[in-house]
Amino acid sequence: MRIEWTGWEVPSLIANVAIAAGAVLVGLVVHALFMAVGRRLAARTPDSIDDAALALAKRPLRWIAAAIALAASRRFLDLPSWANELWGLAAGFIVPGLIGWLLITIVRVYARAVEIRYDIAVEDNLRARRRRTRTTILSRIGVIAIALITIALMLLSIPSIRSIGITLMASAGLAGLAVGAAAQPALKNLIAGVQLAFTEPIRIDDVLIIEGEWGRVEEIRLTYVVVALWDERRLVVPVSRFLEMPFQNWTRNTSQLLGSAFFWLDPTADIPRLRAHYEQVVRANPRWDGRAFVLQVTDTRPDAIEVRVLATAKNAATAFDLRCDLREAMLAFIRDEMPEALPRRRLVQVDDVLAADHPARA
Repeated sequence: MRIEWTGWEVPSLIANVAIAAGAVLVGLVVHALFMAVGRRLAARTPDSIDDAALALAKRPLRWIAAAIALAASRRFLDLPSWANELWGLAAGFIVPGLIGWLLITIVRVYARAVEIRYDIAVEDNLRARRRRTRTTILSRIGVIAIALITIALMLLSIPSIRSIGITLMASAGLAGLAVGAAAQPALKNLIAGVQLAFTEPIRIDDVLIIEGEWGRVEEIRLTYVVVALWDERRLVVPVSRFLEMPFQNWTRNTSQLLGSAFFWLDPTADIPRLRAHYEQVVRANPRWDGRAFVLQVTDTRPDAIEVRVLATAKNAATAFDLRCDLREAMLAFIRDEMPEALPRRRLVQVDDVLAADHPARA
């Protein structure tokens, strides 16, 4: 005797489950073989881009393989009418999701490939920083756009939600204005993030002075930027801040910098002797990049003079260390070899001056 359950005979149900499970198993086996061949081929190449691509694509490809195998087994299944309707509804919901997942994976694979190919750890990394910054921002915009379109297609596959969506579209005028007003700060930063990708006032690994802090751009998101400060703190800045307020970018065109240090010395200090020793100190320092150096008197006061020393370095971090080295070396030389150059305050009594000028009167 056959037992029916919601229009399905038990033997037919078992056969359908077996066929579907077998198809999914075959799809997973094909996926495993494909990944094994891909890993073997990737191991033969010196580039790590293909390894990263396989790692990112493994999960979505597994689900896509299972879905394709299940769809291929559809013709061999004996389904009642309600199961066919459920199948169509599930397909309209799952297929856009899998396609969107695959597209997001492709975008992430491309972003990862750019990150690997353009190394910002090298000395002259301007081109690499430009490509990585633009790719990072645009890839995140692409992921958000794909996710929104995918969710919309998944929801539109449901008839009841489709009718609700049409009704909302017809009455979206005032609601759109209200939502736009409420989301103005977020939209402002989002649009600023798109502008940032093309105008490039900052890039990944740029050295900045912002909010009185020295730091390096660590991460650029669509709505905010993370700046790694010199003492390992993180400064989170809205993207719109970089388009509306001034800030210092020390590596806008090149990473090379000119470092400076200042000394206050006695007006009688022997400047040529200091300049000669400074040249020896700079040339002996490995942090100097060989481009330029100078020692100059930049200001005078009644009791002291300001001496400025300049030297060039390959990047901001090296320039800071070079400035410290030069400051320490020059202070040690002045202390040990030229103590008379240290600033002194002179006091002269008026009676002594009069006595020197008019001996008879004294």
